[in-house]
Amino acid sequence: MPAPENTFKKRLTSGETQIGLWVGLGDPSVAELAAGCGFDWLVIDAEHGPNGLRDVLAQLRAASHGTAHPVVRVKDDNRADIKQMLDIGAQTLLVPMIESADQAREVVKSMLYPPDGVRGVGAALARASRYGGEADYLATANDQVCLLLQVESRAGLDALDDILAVKGVDGVFIGPSDLAADMGHRGNPAHPEVQEAVNDALTRIRQAGVAAGILTSDRTLAKGYADLGVEFLAVGSDVGTLRSGLTALRQAF
Repeated sequence: MPAPENTFKKRLTSGETQIGLWVGLGDPSVAELAAGCGFDWLVIDAEHGPNGLRDVLAQLRAASHGTAHPVVRVKDDNRADIKQMLDIGAQTLLVPMIESADQAREVVKSMLYPPDGVRGVGAALARASRYGGEADYLATANDQVCLLLQVESRAGLDALDDILAVKGVDGVFIGPSDLAADMGHRGNPAHPEVQEAVNDALTRIRQAGVAAGILTSDRTLAKGYADLGVEFLAVGSDVGTLRSGLTALRQAF
């Protein structure tokens, strides 16, 4: 059997906007619940969430009962960590803090088996291949992994055109919070200067034929990004939704 089809990757080229949710609480039950709520994709966050390898593994298993495609945000571009996330069954990775084409090329190499890349071959031991049950996994895995790079600094924006030219990059995600901080507007990603930079970057990404993505809990901004045509749009988080719901419930009484 070949590697499972990456439906998220396939839909990135369909022209539609896939709606996602950030999952940062690090709990399999939350991931399971979120995956069954109708979202197209969700992010299991190992950068800012309290998630180690086994935590992510548990959430991937839990999310498999739903319909949302799980995207794992790794903590950085460490090659060994990327290898392990792929081996435990993550097919789509979001790699933060990308600031150059050289860095992007190295991440692409980490995602792919030789001769296209340098991913270590341990599929016989890996959940990704159903522990060796998918005989054609090694021959088909490269086509089904999906790489999203996160650009979230002025240096990253300066290098954006070069990053977009790197073969093997399926999508570029703009990180508005870190970008706002780097631009001198920490805590205010809605600042007009930041939004001008964000919208310009999203437009350039799409014009280059690469899928564009972003996260915002601001519904007005989210609608604007959807109107712009971004291919993957996260509209909130488990933390924010739980906190706002609990706060509203308490205020009602």
